[in-house]
Amino acid sequence: MAAYMSNSEKASKAPAGLPARKAALAILSDVLRRKRPLDVAVDDALAAAKLEPRDAGFARAIATTSLRRFGQLEALLLSFLDKTPPPHKAGPTLEILTAGACELLFLGVAPHAAVDGANRLAQADAKAVHFKGLINAVLRRIAREGEGRLAEQDARRLNTPDWLFERWLENYGEEAAHAIVHAHLLVPPLDLTLKRPDDPCTDLIGVLKLAPRRVRLEHAGRIEDLPGFAAGRWWVQDFAASLPAELLGPIEGRRVIDLCAAPGGKTAQLAFDGARVTAVDRSPARMARLRDNLARLELQANEVVTDAAEWPGGDGTFDGVLVDAPCTSTGTIRRHPDVAWLRQENDIAALTALQKRLLQKAVALLKPGGTLVYCTCSLEPEEGEQAIAALLAGEPAVRRAPVDAGEVAGLAEIITANGDLRTLPCHLPHADPRLGGLDGFYAARLVKS
Repeated sequence: MAAYMSNSEKASKAPAGLPARKAALAILSDVLRRKRPLDVAVDDALAAAKLEPRDAGFARAIATTSLRRFGQLEALLLSFLDKTPPPHKAGPTLEILTAGACELLFLGVAPHAAVDGANRLAQADAKAVHFKGLINAVLRRIAREGEGRLAEQDARRLNTPDWLFERWLENYGEEAAHAIVHAHLLVPPLDLTLKRPDDPCTDLIGVLKLAPRRVRLEHAGRIEDLPGFAAGRWWVQDFAASLPAELLGPIEGRRVIDLCAAPGGKTAQLAFDGARVTAVDRSPARMARLRDNLARLELQANEVVTDAAEWPGGDGTFDGVLVDAPCTSTGTIRRHPDVAWLRQENDIAALTALQKRLLQKAVALLKPGGTLVYCTCSLEPEEGEQAIAALLAGEPAVRRAPVDAGEVAGLAEIITANGDLRTLPCHLPHADPRLGGLDGFYAARLVKS
């Protein structure tokens, strides 16, 4: 009934202590109440808690699985509650219930351990302590009746906000929309881009080769503990995310700029392929991550911390421009389940305005004859196909250069009728569902005349 579990989720079957559950609760409260991205909330909570790797994995599993299955868990809890405890009085009571139900139903934690852990969380909170009896009663009922209730749910629809599902129905059709939301329920594998094409990967367990220098791991565990991390042999990058940079073609010795570059996966690709790379990002913290990643990989780029759309330098001097534009990120829900609950449909308009500015800047940066690749990790056409259509209609200096399947590992199904790239989470299926899927990406290649 539950989704396939990662190593950290499997490890969570053994009871862990209160510190791990406190960290998970902090993460969920950060995401659901303060609307902070899951990755940021995880980093902050785990840094503050200073947990052992096993407990950190348990905390991460509770938070991530709770968000991946949040629609189901919320519906289930509401069916057991006469009324929802008001947050201003109940504090994190709902998050404690959500995490406890997740442990019971999706992480396989023993009922006595999950219920006791939730009670201890409530006892430690000045507001939730007044709802300790409710928490105990509801979770005990879920331990007895929860699996039967789950069997009656439509998991794919409950875990997808209506506005997203209706868009995907309209844009991709019923079959694809259902396949997308099903893919979001599966714990995604870990994809790596290898620094060297001749790396045998013999010390990595469960390796599936996707394309030259692209591999997928069935069993990942803690990334920093994997063979080759410290030596800089690879970097983490979803297979779909590795495709746009390839569309720039041969770039050795050429000047290429990566706009909105952090955390640096595409910058690393460009630098390894021999380009003279300028990496631009407005966030000092994210640029610090890029710098650390490049140092580990022993790769170099010229780093610029600024708003890419406003940067005054470099107009008309670059052979290639890669624009990985900020977007709703709805193509990454399989890896970032918080996106489904943090994004709203009205976010699209503000982001498309920014994407338009970035595209205009990218054209200005490009030499005549140079290549521009625009991409977003969004499933929404306004941030992909429609953005490029508007640029081509208003900018006579650029034309589309269609992508060939041979440039994207032979995956003809991800090439649109116009010759752009469009991946869906249900693409790249595998006989073992734990090894299938891609992030949803759009990419278009343009040439300046």
